[in-house]
Amino acid sequence: MTDRRIPTAPLGGSGIEVGVQGLGCMGMSFAYGPSDAKESRATLERALELGVTLFDTADAYGQGENERFLSPFFKANRDQVVIATKFALSIPPDDPTRRIIRNDPPYIRQAVEASLKRLDVDVIDLYYMHRRDVNVPIEESVGTMAELVREGKVRHLGLSEVTAQELRTAHAVHPIAAVQSEWSLFSRDIEAQVVPAARDLGVALVPYSPLGRGFLTGALTNPDTQLTADDFRRQQPRFTGENAAANAALLEPIRTVAEAHGVSLGQVALAWVQQQAAVHGLPVIPIPGTRKPGRVEENARAATIALTEDELSLLEPIAAKVAGDRYADMTFTSAGRE
Repeated sequence: MTDRRIPTAPLGGSGIEVGVQGLGCMGMSFAYGPSDAKESRATLERALELGVTLFDTADAYGQGENERFLSPFFKANRDQVVIATKFALSIPPDDPTRRIIRNDPPYIRQAVEASLKRLDVDVIDLYYMHRRDVNVPIEESVGTMAELVREGKVRHLGLSEVTAQELRTAHAVHPIAAVQSEWSLFSRDIEAQVVPAARDLGVALVPYSPLGRGFLTGALTNPDTQLTADDFRRQQPRFTGENAAANAALLEPIRTVAEAHGVSLGQVALAWVQQQAAVHGLPVIPIPGTRKPGRVEENARAATIALTEDELSLLEPIAAKVAGDRYADMTFTSAGRE
């Protein structure tokens, strides 16, 4: 493709404009099997050339390794990048199926200092609460996050996998710039309440896994044999056995639309997510993850694909037919609290 830059969108009420598509960096250090550091660095550079400016990481990705890996790139391009990282979640190396969630103020302060050190920056642009600990009042957690803003350690606040009411309660304590939740042709539960709440409050939606963790690209024809032993998708119901076969059959309407536009299945899936900004009337900035420069180029092209009403109608029924939950344990998400 040419070096034409993607359009921009407001990051909620933060006053920041970012590329209408961000980059999820998790896979460069964690979760999707072996990665090539040189190729990942080239991916970061190519993304920035194309106008991708929101780069997403978390302290949980590789026990901080992802933040360390990204640090040199961030420092070299500090005036061009918007750094988003997260706290609240840890995954024990000896048990990748286990999740530990903490939102208490002492932990938040410990986490932000550790992230600042690993990133080697003075301030984090967008600091998310990665997951919600229901045992800690959200007002208390966000109140501590707001103190970090006043202290100059964080510029703007975000929340991940929260309910509409949790978002409203948090926003009353301190403005929330962005909510990150899974949103794709396979996962649409947030449209019922979270998306309308975000629109009402002027909060941006940052969809993670907009490609269904790769399933919507059509590349995973047999996840059981294609995924490496350390790929965390092996733990997810949608990628196993009969569920995987049933979900593969749901790609046919996407394939039909892709053929009509002369693009890939993944581009159609991403274009659908991007188009939800117009459908729902709020900024939508998906963060597809990749470790390959060519894939960044492909993803970026999807930012300007316009799907027709007939095509949107063709894709509409897919989510209701998906086999299997997003995670084996859905208490890890906001779905069980909404």
